[in-house]
Amino acid sequence: MFENLTDRLSQTLRHVTGKAKLTEDNIKDTLREVRMALLEADVALVVVKDFVNRVKERAVGTEVSKSLTPGQAFVKIVRAELEALMGEANEDLALNAVPPAVVLMAGLQGAGKTTTVGKLARFLKERKKKSVLVVSADVYRPAAIKQLETLAAEVGVTFFPSDTSQKPIDIAQAAIREARLKFIDVVLLDTAGRLAIDEEMMAEIRALHAAVNPVETLFVVDAMTGQDAANTARAFGEALPLTGVVLTKVDGDARGGAALSVRHITGKPIKFLGMGEKSEALEPFHPDRLASRILGMGDVLSLIEQAEQTLDKEKAAKLTQKLKKGKGFDLEDFRDQLQQMKNMGGLGSLMDKLPSIGGVNLAQMGNAQGAAEKQFKQMEAIINSMTPTERRNPDIISGSRKRRIALGSGTQVQDIGRMLKQHKQMQKMMKKVTGKGGMAKMMRGLGGMLPGGMPKF
Repeated sequence: MFENLTDRLSQTLRHVTGKAKLTEDNIKDTLREVRMALLEADVALVVVKDFVNRVKERAVGTEVSKSLTPGQAFVKIVRAELEALMGEANEDLALNAVPPAVVLMAGLQGAGKTTTVGKLARFLKERKKKSVLVVSADVYRPAAIKQLETLAAEVGVTFFPSDTSQKPIDIAQAAIREARLKFIDVVLLDTAGRLAIDEEMMAEIRALHAAVNPVETLFVVDAMTGQDAANTARAFGEALPLTGVVLTKVDGDARGGAALSVRHITGKPIKFLGMGEKSEALEPFHPDRLASRILGMGDVLSLIEQAEQTLDKEKAAKLTQKLKKGKGFDLEDFRDQLQQMKNMGGLGSLMDKLPSIGGVNLAQMGNAQGAAEKQFKQMEAIINSMTPTERRNPDIISGSRKRRIALGSGTQVQDIGRMLKQHKQMQKMMKKVTGKGGMAKMMRGLGGMLPGGMPKF
């Protein structure tokens, strides 16, 4: 996400960062570049004009001229204005109502509404510790009802059945009564979408909204539609009292125009970002963190949160104890590390949140990243083709064993040798972690394994 914009803005702002003095001329040149970068990212023209004017107003004032590092002060202003443009801070769901709190999901067909209901149900259950009931009032698409039932079973929440012979208002009211009887905290109400905005659809959803009086009315919109996303959100906002927006398919949106335009055009906060197909691929929207990512500064806070939610703490504790006792880091441990990385969304998801290093944005290294993901899959297949004894004692793997493992994993004998060599390197690194200054030593060791290298500690 934001690959093109990050690249353009990082390059542009690098020219002013080191300057001892900023004049109106070099600010003008930089702002022209910023303006072009935003327009190319498909940010709405009215939003670009307002943003550039606000940055210019602050940059030519005393805020920059009195700073000891004017270039850095200018970058700080751009970052602050990006945050303000997207909404300052994360706005949580307002669920402090008498249970069940009803959340109504609205949006066009194909925006990912039903999938988002499943993701949000998982988010509320796992991170907010809420009991959740999901129900579909989409009486026009039987497949949507079936899809929601499947998603509910997958994430482990209550599904309220409905069918195409019922009226949406009757379905919603029956679901709320059921939730009240079962003392369920939140009801997520999926509504019918259309291929385009039409008056009949709006009248139906307005009537449904009036009947259930939801605490949250979220508009689900496809980020890849760019400026259209903001305009569609505005049209829905005029028909419904929206409380927030969920941007979906953000992982496929290299430009990012929707994320930068929606808040300004609708006046409604972006509350969540849909980052992929999986049920856990929903992130709360943090404007400050996203501004950092756009400027190539990374988003380490989100990376830490992601690690806390997905890493197996029990396995990590066992591995630490094992290493402290002087026992080796075997291939079963190595496989566990690969699987944990996969659970965090793979190498692409991790690199997207890392800061630029020496002006190189790791997230944009498409070829290197793709090759690394492929290599990780190959390593896992090789380890899975070994016997438990071989995984625990890699030194016993002889030539004949390598041939058998290669046959079982669909790889070449030299691939087995390469993987065993990489495991040896990882083993050495893990020994360093248990010693004094362990983490810094490990990061230095990782330097040679990542494209572009890592900073020295």
